[in-house]
Amino acid sequence: MHVWINGERHELAVGASVLDALDALGAPRTGVAVAVDGEVIPRADWASARLAAAARIEVLTAVQGG
Repeated sequence: MHVWINGERHELAVGASVLDALDALGAPRTGVAVAVDGEVIPRADWASARLAAAARIEVLTAVQGG
């Protein structure tokens, strides 16, 4: 199935989780927040949160600065 991660199309297996999406992106598992279709997914749910086809996933990295 295809999903959109940070605006780019990616192919993932049917039933893929948020963690699978992070792996496809090469994103770290710390220091990031994830939203799926506009809803923030708590880190504790990343392994169990299943993605639907054409889901829009945003992976945001925390940045410090002023």
